[in-house]
Amino acid sequence: MKKKLLSLLCVAAMGMTLLAGCGSSTSATTDSTSDASTETTTDASASSDTTASTDTSSDEGLKIAIVSSPSGVDDGSFNEDNYNGILKFIEESPNSTVTPVKEETGDVAACIKTVSDIVADYDVIVCCGFQFAGIGDIADANPDVKFILVDSDPTYADGSSKDTPFDNIYAMTFKEQESGFCAGVAAALTTKSNKVAVVNGIAYPSNVNYQYGFESGVIYANKTYGTTAECVELDSYAGTDVTNANVGGNYVGSFSDEATGKTVGQNLIKEGCDVIFVAAGGSGNGVFTAAKEAEGVYVIGCDVDQYDDGANGDSNVILTSALKIMDKNVTLQLENIANGSFKGDNALLGADTDSTGYVSESGRCQLTDDAISKIDEAFAKVKDGSIVPASNFGSTVEDFEASLN
Repeated sequence: MKKKLLSLLCVAAMGMTLLAGCGSSTSATTDSTSDASTETTTDASASSDTTASTDTSSDEGLKIAIVSSPSGVDDGSFNEDNYNGILKFIEESPNSTVTPVKEETGDVAACIKTVSDIVADYDVIVCCGFQFAGIGDIADANPDVKFILVDSDPTYADGSSKDTPFDNIYAMTFKEQESGFCAGVAAALTTKSNKVAVVNGIAYPSNVNYQYGFESGVIYANKTYGTTAECVELDSYAGTDVTNANVGGNYVGSFSDEATGKTVGQNLIKEGCDVIFVAAGGSGNGVFTAAKEAEGVYVIGCDVDQYDDGANGDSNVILTSALKIMDKNVTLQLENIANGSFKGDNALLGADTDSTGYVSESGRCQLTDDAISKIDEAFAKVKDGSIVPASNFGSTVEDFEASLN
């Protein structure tokens, strides 16, 4: 039975994606797996398989497509982590192939059409992002195709949902607020100016989770460890979420606009911010550049370990990275498909399944030992449920602050 619970969200999401790109073009690019920076423009329905191995003579492997929008699988963050999960699976299943398909616009309708155009050609389609939520009709019409949907529970194209999970869709959403919480504690413990900030792409639920989690972490550190950090927000870049609510923060309005990302970063640095958490996809590269051109400014990476992206001559601007463990979960589901144990589900993954966290390894972060000890202490309380950071569909930041009193 369908129900209309998510219709408002998906309609609003369509409007939000116009910030990332205009129009409803269904053109897509197929990225080369041998060189992710090389892209050949092609119609998505006619895209050919690109193997990630040297042995493609057998038909026993899985034919996999990964569809991303609007940045590709070489974004150094969200999409690339999912892609790496596929590549890891192919290492163990060398007869399988993967084709990266990039929908250029970020428009919801175009994203769904891109999946529809290629569905007949693949055994598995990995859909990266909230804008692919409405694949339910496609899944029903193609019961033999398996779908891995990242960052959203599935709906039908009209926004309605099912009472039970789709049999052929494994949807994984994450408690990004938990990783954002770690980033907030890290920022508060590190800042010298006592001004920190978070920069996001578009105010999808996952991005708002990161924002609210970060703000919760700063509040927690201030109350627990005696820090005095302030979260800086630029009113002109406040975010509007999928319910049209103003969530504040600093939103670029796109996941692929480096120029605006740099502008936002520069403006925050002018306001005195010396630690900036960046959850903005390709737009975040602009914030990285702003930090590299400044002095004494740290960036906290997002989704994956971005330490290498922080290299700046003999120094590095990355303080740590907030993690969302997508690659291992993608690999696991592909293994389940291959061995016949796959089961459709709407899974919410967090600290209790080691799917959230932060980078604390020596040589991959610049946190002090004392900061790591305090973050670990706080995160242990997140794991056991005694601390619940604010989230997009949970408690507000104000509620979280009140809970600490």
